[in-house]
Amino acid sequence: MVLVAADVLGAPCWLSLLARDLQAAERFYGAVLGWSFRRGVFGRASSVAELDGVAVAGIGATSGGPFAPVAWTVYFAVHDADAAVARVRERGGTVGVGPVSYPPRGRAALATDPESAAFGLWEGEVLSEWRVGERRAPAWVELHTRDAFDAAVFYGEVLEWGADTSGAGDAAGCEVSYEEDQVVLRRGDGQAVARLNSGPLEAAAERPQLRPHWLVHFKVPDLERAKAAVLEHGGSIVADAPHATGSAEGQRVTVCDPDGGLFTLDHSPSA
Repeated sequence: MVLVAADVLGAPCWLSLLARDLQAAERFYGAVLGWSFRRGVFGRASSVAELDGVAVAGIGATSGGPFAPVAWTVYFAVHDADAAVARVRERGGTVGVGPVSYPPRGRAALATDPESAAFGLWEGEVLSEWRVGERRAPAWVELHTRDAFDAAVFYGEVLEWGADTSGAGDAAGCEVSYEEDQVVLRRGDGQAVARLNSGPLEAAAERPQLRPHWLVHFKVPDLERAKAAVLEHGGSIVADAPHATGSAEGQRVTVCDPDGGLFTLDHSPSA
């Protein structure tokens, strides 16, 4: 089932991981997050992770070899991938891949913002049941960058936050607000779907957690059990990761999967 609507445009619409070993990644994330997997649209080279029968994220096998970096990528829905790619370049970002066609579903591109944080663009069909956010959604996302307000200008212009993209005179559902030194992206229903945070990061830092990046948070009902599963299955705890302003100590932990894919576990009793 698909949904292409104004309140989706400009918002996160999918999460994706390119793994060196697809089966090993499935075992790790299945153990840590309780996911099950079905084959993706690209056959044996990809899978879709599900939680309680609802799609959460995609995992694909990378063709970049054993030294290719592994990272979670946040994709944002756009009306026109070519126009969005042009806006990325005009505003100081870099386009690494695409737009590439994935008929009949849509087109994708991979880019980095002016601070080198990577993100994806998606034009086309999106899953109507997929959700990211801070309520009952299984995941949410935040940008760690040196200046959240500068980043908000870049992403706001590239993704047309708050612009009329429907063609029918209705404003898109994504609006930006400024709350407690953060930039918050909210959908039309008021739900926060992304946060942008400022911090002392460096583009050339050796460790990925100290570089500007989009960080994916996955919610778990038992944080201690999930942390134990991370370590038991070859992952690691990241001690020096930045966190959102006001986030509760002891209620989240940033970790790496065995290939270095960075993400955060958030304690959520309703997860």
